[in-house]
Amino acid sequence: MILTPSPTAHVMEITSETVIKKPKRLTSVVWNHFERVKKADICYAVCVHCNKRLSGSSNSGTTHLRNHLMRCLKRSNYDVSQLLAKRRKKDTTVTLTSYNFEEGQPKNEHIPVAAIKFEPGPKREEVISIGSTKFDQERSRMDLAKMIILHGYPLAMVDHIGFKVFVKNLQPMFDIATNSSLELDCITIYEKEKKKVYGTIGKLSGRISVAVDLWNSPENARYLCLTAHYIDEEWKLQKKILNFIMIDAAHTEDIHSEVVIKCLMDWDIERRLFSMTFGDLFTSDDIVSRIKDHLSQNRPLLSDGKLFDVRCAAHALKLLVEDTMEVLSEVIHKIRESICYVKSTQTMQGKFNELAQQAGIDNQKNLLADCPTRWNSTSVMLETALTYRAAFSLLQEHDSAYTVGLSEEEWEWMNSIMGFLKLFVEITTSITSNKSPTSNIYFPEICDAHLQLIEWCKSSDEFVRSMALKMKSKFEIYWNKCSLSLAIAAILDPRFKMPLVQYYYQEIYGSSADDHIKEVSDGVRELFNEYMIGSTSVSFDHGVGSSSSGMGSDSRDRLKGFDKFLHETSQGKNSVSDLDKYLEEPVFPRNYDFNIFTWWKVHTPRYPILSMMAQDVLGVPMSTVTSELAFRTGGRVLDQYRSSLSSDTVQALICTQDWLRTEVEESSPSISAVPLCIEAI
Repeated sequence: MILTPSPTAHVMEITSETVIKKPKRLTSVVWNHFERVKKADICYAVCVHCNKRLSGSSNSGTTHLRNHLMRCLKRSNYDVSQLLAKRRKKDTTVTLTSYNFEEGQPKNEHIPVAAIKFEPGPKREEVISIGSTKFDQERSRMDLAKMIILHGYPLAMVDHIGFKVFVKNLQPMFDIATNSSLELDCITIYEKEKKKVYGTIGKLSGRISVAVDLWNSPENARYLCLTAHYIDEEWKLQKKILNFIMIDAAHTEDIHSEVVIKCLMDWDIERRLFSMTFGDLFTSDDIVSRIKDHLSQNRPLLSDGKLFDVRCAAHALKLLVEDTMEVLSEVIHKIRESICYVKSTQTMQGKFNELAQQAGIDNQKNLLADCPTRWNSTSVMLETALTYRAAFSLLQEHDSAYTVGLSEEEWEWMNSIMGFLKLFVEITTSITSNKSPTSNIYFPEICDAHLQLIEWCKSSDEFVRSMALKMKSKFEIYWNKCSLSLAIAAILDPRFKMPLVQYYYQEIYGSSADDHIKEVSDGVRELFNEYMIGSTSVSFDHGVGSSSSGMGSDSRDRLKGFDKFLHETSQGKNSVSDLDKYLEEPVFPRNYDFNIFTWWKVHTPRYPILSMMAQDVLGVPMSTVTSELAFRTGGRVLDQYRSSLSSDTVQALICTQDWLRTEVEESSPSISAVPLCIEAI
């Protein structure tokens, strides 16, 4: 901008008429590159890049300004977003009213007054410097690709006309990549981020647990998703998707196990696993056995593999709910039809409300049909319908057109089932809504479900008893596989320790409780002893690919016996072990502000070996789904858009989205979590 003050004036007040007579808005994007000034009676547009003056009259339009920008050599080093003039502070001021104009469409809109300062001095043209940075085409392309990945936008977004217009107006210099070029950029970012994640995992001193989930697509393609779970050195629970691989539905089980093993080897974590959590309760034991056998060849699994095979708790509960829904399918259908009938017209709704008042029902809940794909909403629908039971019975008596009413027996069935559904909704919500779902929170919830099933199996109602027995048979499959892992995790919660196990096992097992409590006590001590024995070599073994000792893994394994010998011969000389100290001390008071990560981080110096064990145990994913997926009746389905992409691109987009999301949340904790695209159906 150029101002020419009078040589005798120290401060000159310029009214709005001095600049321009009619306020007009400078809304064309071209004015980001020009300052409009008035000298005498002539308006100029001064290029902020090369200081060339062109006509700035409103009658001249902006075509000549755009043409100049295309030829301006100095403009190429500037980023449009930075081209806002920073006016230098002076001792005196000139008060202006700011005006803008739209190209070919003036508007009388008054803009608040702005102050411009300049120094008095000899008559001269003063050029105001512009703060700016260089425009980087490559960086902008990568930023676009990261945005697409992070928010799950379709790659075809770059072909949308609205997006192209927006970008060109924002930065005309940006060359928008094609759909195929953007896909390659996403693959490039994936490879770069993968190296960072590989390095992060490689530096961990503790063990890693991996969750394995199966996904489908609308085209019936199947995907295996492997996710690493661990607690880092700062005692923060971390989760990283490692692979999202398409598998052939015709593949046999041994191929599935080979795919998992190859993924573990690619990430170099096969010798550092604590456990694997399988999302499906009925994942073949043969698949798990093949994986365990392969891993055991290089390094024995902890506790002889008894803690290795974990099944998803939320999936186990959902299987029990599916049994319930199956038995009540006809009743649920009638309730849905009944609600639709009542809601069909305002007249019918009014008639039903009158019947409800006649029956003495004072319920504020509205009758609403459920979402059939979400079983928790079905539970709410049934619970609400039960409160209007008397009204529906009256409707059945007075309205011959209402033909989908329930019999008294069906109402009783539904009333009995509601106890099951409400319990499973509460437990599922509790274990899936926790932001840091450490393994210690599951034991009391699962035990409560176990106790309730035992009670239902004793019911005098044949309908309830038969259903409870069917559910309990499935539940025991889960319990037999996971009860030891659940109990050990609870013991490592200083608020619970062994007393919680003793409390629940006495309720569950009765007279045989002592034997089961001893199994848990022996199990936790066996695991601790392995950490004791391996405490001198754990850090060495965790160094990925390390061979500084000059001995291979077989040599180290042969010396395990020596480590055990040292441990056994020195036990009598040592003071009380970490585990004994921990168990003998009183439990920590239960309160809502308790943070188990903080507790173990603070107490690591007191229990150096036990804290290593706690770090690995508490990081085990006892459930692999969020609450959104836990309440969904169907399986996990990849969205239609991503199903149309190549398998390599799908893996790149999903894995990188997860990694970038973690970076965003860690750098900006106040920003809400970016939803994963794979959770949207």
